[in-house]
Amino acid sequence: MKLQRRFAVNPAFNYASFADIVLQLLIFFLLSSSFMLSTGVKVQVPKTQTGEIVNDKQTVLTLTETGHLFFNLEEVTKSTLAQKLIPVIDNDRNQIIVVRADKNVSLQQAVEIIDIAKGVGGQRFLIATDPGEGAK
Repeated sequence: MKLQRRFAVNPAFNYASFADIVLQLLIFFLLSSSFMLSTGVKVQVPKTQTGEIVNDKQTVLTLTETGHLFFNLEEVTKSTLAQKLIPVIDNDRNQIIVVRADKNVSLQQAVEIIDIAKGVGGQRFLIATDPGEGAK
């Protein structure tokens, strides 16, 4: 007895499932990229055992090992940093200022940056660190 198929095999490729997979991948990469905290300037921040995640609006001041200073992603000098910070702090007095200083930068240089920000009204500061191996 010969068995016959009830439905004919359709040789056309169905793109609906392919489109679903591509859209899911797109959503995954968009969501995972939003979890990235670091900005475009690469520095090696000090390691700590404890850490704190900040979700508020923040301004990032980055000080590289070579002495370059960045306000968010824009390179500035110490003399022009105050001019960049004034509008940001006037707009929001509770603005968090995150200092991302390379671990090889002297403490004096980091304190000078914080002092400039305090001089224009900055009140909330954080120092960016990298969670170590035993971090909680």
